Amino acid sequence: MNILSIQSSVAYGHAGNSSAVFPLQRLGYEVWPVYTVHFSNHTGYGEWRGPVFDPETIADVITGIEERGVLGECDAVLSGYQGGERVGAVILDAVARVKAANPKAIYCADPVMGDVGRGFFVRPGIPEFMRDRVIPAADIVTPNQFELDFLTGREVHTVADLLESADALRERGPRTVLITSVQTDQTPADSVQLAVVTDAGAWMVTTPLLPMYVSGAGDATAAIFLAHWLRADPANALADTADSVYSIMERTHNAGTREIQLIASQDEIAHPQGRFEVTRLR
Repeated sequence: MNILSIQSSVAYGHAGNSSAVFPLQRLGYEVWPVYTVHFSNHTGYGEWRGPVFDPETIADVITGIEERGVLGECDAVLSGYQGGERVGAVILDAVARVKAANPKAIYCADPVMGDVGRGFFVRPGIPEFMRDRVIPAADIVTPNQFELDFLTGREVHTVADLLESADALRERGPRTVLITSVQTDQTPADSVQLAVVTDAGAWMVTTPLLPMYVSGAGDATAAIFLAHWLRADPANALADTADSVYSIMERTHNAGTREIQLIASQDEIAHPQGRFEVTRLR
């Protein structure tokens, strides 16, 4: 299978495509990465160097791929952080082109906007663009709980709230919603949860909460989930994603580094061990 991934990139470390491409390749996918920026490192360091590509340049790269006559072979489009509405429009145009060439292709959007404790960390207007333009165009979305609250105008406190919010989002277009960083009033202490809601049902998995924050983990999570979703039922896709992502985070925590340990965790990415039980919610 072939995946067109339109995201940022970094030379040092892992974020955007530099976090998403390797797991997809390790899971057996051909990836066509298109870069929206190419920085020395992720912006979490506070300093970075490198170019931000203008929308016309990004569109030109996508047109070049289209001119190879291969968009009909593209099975999915993946996007993450979108630096501005003009870049977002280019991504949505690429999705439309791919779907015109292959109506079975799907669009997986990670609506990167912010997080609990940090608030929004994107430019003004991006959250509204995600809500009003990206969500209706997507088949799969992977918000964290903070982003889900914004996208639906609701607050999640219970599992019932979580399901209602996911359904409200699904009514706007995407049939599959993966919610990351879930912590409700019912989440066990020192734990974090991951949930998926689809037409076929809803499932949740609980993993230990590690005392850390790193950049790039969400990008890897969206990519790994998309890879498994394309091949498996939602419950198994959730289980395999939770196992691999926790393995990456555990190794990163043990290493005491701020860069996620993707390469060191490649066996766990390719061969998840199913360490965590998935619970059906409905």
